[in-house]
Amino acid sequence: MTPPEPALSVVVPMFNEESVLPLFAPRLRAVLDALGEPYEVLVVDDGSTDGTPAGLAGLRARWPQLRVLRLRRNSGHQAALVAGVLRARGRWVVSLDADLQDPPETVAEMLRRARADGLDIVYGVRADRSRDTRFKRWTAAGYYRLMRRLVGKQVPAQAGDFRLLSRAAVEALRELPERSPVLRLVVPWLGFPSGEVTYQREERAAGRTKYPLSRMAGLAAESVTSFSAAPLRVATWLGLVGVAVCGVLVVVAVAAWLAGSTVTGWPSLYVAILFLGAVQLLCLGLLGEYVARIYTAVQGRPAYFVASDTAGPGAADADGPTADGPAELADSLR
Repeated sequence: MTPPEPALSVVVPMFNEESVLPLFAPRLRAVLDALGEPYEVLVVDDGSTDGTPAGLAGLRARWPQLRVLRLRRNSGHQAALVAGVLRARGRWVVSLDADLQDPPETVAEMLRRARADGLDIVYGVRADRSRDTRFKRWTAAGYYRLMRRLVGKQVPAQAGDFRLLSRAAVEALRELPERSPVLRLVVPWLGFPSGEVTYQREERAAGRTKYPLSRMAGLAAESVTSFSAAPLRVATWLGLVGVAVCGVLVVVAVAAWLAGSTVTGWPSLYVAILFLGAVQLLCLGLLGEYVARIYTAVQGRPAYFVASDTAGPGAADADGPTADGPAELADSLR
């Protein structure tokens, strides 16, 4: 007998979460079983090298709704998240991290809100970040202010990747040509009716964070360069400022020469050279970021490769090359 299509899919990217898995699975299952409707939990194993694959295999024997999508290698959190969202089969799709910082109990509230208010997107918004360090709160606030300025006020403040999407929103994501979109920016850009559910963000239940400072900086750079050409305009303005400063220095030098008070001095020349050099290097760096994105897009390499899907070969579709599919399959978001 063919199982019914799930009403809800919960997508969980995982990378080396062996220690948190025994805590996460029973808590999420209790929430979803209480809904009283068909569901699937789609865990995307992002090339884990610890005991996560074995732990998932053991859970599947006791949890029939658990589906495991394994990627060939570690492709990054955003790529794993996109892989799961585009392969989910539910009429509603929730993305959730495994570290239990975003409480699974909020999923039921998101689903009720979406159905009651006719929403296609429901964001999980953190009520406060008092448990984060001062540096983390400062950088997070700066990131969201920058994103709202670049993308628009439709980007909810303090909303990460904990969200609910309707089937219509997921299908809209499929139509995008981007290889590796930053979903926390692309989803608000779609313009579907949306709402928010607030929750208290908890501490990581076990294990270590997979998002150190270097990855957070990378996400910020990816967010800016993938969604806005504003940095290029900043480079242009810096160039204009450099030209203006040089013009002023030329006028000062000519005036001093006419007044007969020219004195050989290295400080002004030293400062001018440093300023112009810094502006040029910054502009070249900004241009390089965009050229790199063009180069990556021209290569056309998929953002991830699917090694296996416990739902069977029939569950695979053209959003990414699979272990059993032809190598020339289209790129991972088509």
